Amino acid sequence: MRIVVNKYLIGRHFVGIALWPFIVVKDSFLKHDEAFINHERIHLRQQAELLVLPFYLVYLLEYIIRLLQYRNSQQAYRNISFEREAYYNEDDLDYLKKRKPWSFIKYL
Repeated sequence: MRIVVNKYLIGRHFVGIALWPFIVVKDSFLKHDEAFINHERIHLRQQAELLVLPFYLVYLLEYIIRLLQYRNSQQAYRNISFEREAYYNEDDLDYLKKRKPWSFIKYL
């Protein structure tokens, strides 16, 4: 896993993103935020499990469904199963060591 600092690859409402096999962050100080990096590492694991491209397709489809459900983009984003798993476990720095494959399913 490589962390890349580039403010142009990320939308203005985000500070970082997991783009297999990289974590891209807007500011270099984020490289030292353990919870943030753990959150993005969880996404990298999810991407690997779904063979990368299907992850992005499922993510987008679930976002659209959540947007129709909540009619609020922020609420839709926070309720995507991949995000729910990552936010819920970002402070547990050992989570990926004990995480079972496809764990995001229980956050649907």
